[in-house]
Amino acid sequence: MCGNNMSAPLPAIVPAARKATAAVIFLHGLGDTGHGWSEALAGIKSPHVKYICPHAPVMPVSLNMNMAMPSWFDIIGLSPDSREDEAGIKQAAESVKALIDQEVKNGIPSNRIILGGFSQGGALSLYTALTTHQKLAGVVALSCWLPLRASFPQGPISGVNKDIAVLQCHGDCDPLVPLMFGSLTVEKLKSMINPANVTFRTYSGMMHSSCIEEMMDVKQFIDKHLPPID
Repeated sequence: MCGNNMSAPLPAIVPAARKATAAVIFLHGLGDTGHGWSEALAGIKSPHVKYICPHAPVMPVSLNMNMAMPSWFDIIGLSPDSREDEAGIKQAAESVKALIDQEVKNGIPSNRIILGGFSQGGALSLYTALTTHQKLAGVVALSCWLPLRASFPQGPISGVNKDIAVLQCHGDCDPLVPLMFGSLTVEKLKSMINPANVTFRTYSGMMHSSCIEEMMDVKQFIDKHLPPID
């Protein structure tokens, strides 16, 4: 394991049961790996879709007293006015764009790729979708927020994903990333992209985690936006 800090192990992959004509790239949360989410996605998989769950590089995280753990970028605090790791977020977004490019090289067009993630991974998936030149099929943003939100202009964005479909989900008892962050993020998203394509679902009693009902909503969203083409 030499080279730069992005030399994390290869992603956990749930292969398509037949020829892959679409893909879901899903980014885990702070301190986690791609394995748990690859298992969760295997439980809702469609036969023509490949699911890719990369592992974040290990780095010291300010929020956790500089302990080293898998993290897409540094997190200084979890309040709306916390300082943000701008350089780290942008570098992480470039790594995700490279993953998307890799799938395009493998024969899956970017508009047949959904980007998703949980918590810090969801935040990165939203930021990447709103800043990339790759047209995507949608974003699944679970228990998360929009990073560097002040860096976006007021009003609609002009990029290729200005009409992108977004499914944002949040537990109403989340003690780590409060539901209010989710609500603020949805309002910001609706001002930036076509509001008709932004769906916000909340789950009663759910904390900073997932639930079966949420995974069913995710499956429905993936099936709708990545239908089989043969």
